[in-house]
Amino acid sequence: MLLSKGGVKAMQPETRVTLASARMIWTGRILSTVAVLFLLFDSVIHIMKPVPVVEAFNQLGLPLHLAMPLGFVELLCIIVYVLPRSRMLGAILLTGYLGGAVATHVRVGNPVFETIFPVIIGSLIWGGLYLRDGRLRECFAAESVTGK
Repeated sequence: MLLSKGGVKAMQPETRVTLASARMIWTGRILSTVAVLFLLFDSVIHIMKPVPVVEAFNQLGLPLHLAMPLGFVELLCIIVYVLPRSRMLGAILLTGYLGGAVATHVRVGNPVFETIFPVIIGSLIWGGLYLRDGRLRECFAAESVTGK
């Protein structure tokens, strides 16, 4: 919408948010919950360091003393993601964290599924957020891109 003020025309940003059905929102909540539950499990076992974590760190060539800090970083990112006001930032932080996991698996030549599993979790994070958050859907709307 164009506004005229003193002969100068300015663009007023549209504040439209794409509405979602209850089914879409619940699907987004379920996807997000699955991702969060897996990540919570992963962060807790990093902090507790059971035998499978010790073996995985050896296989990946990572020093075991990094397990606990990585677990706490992951936990912090999860907390930021589950808080409604910071969920977008949390998704970005978790994407970075999971990207590091992918890079680590690629570096040691792990099988394809182990390598892409963090990508699958990241897809659940962003897919769940997309279905729950109209602002994110608006970012991807065709009208937003074309300016119509």
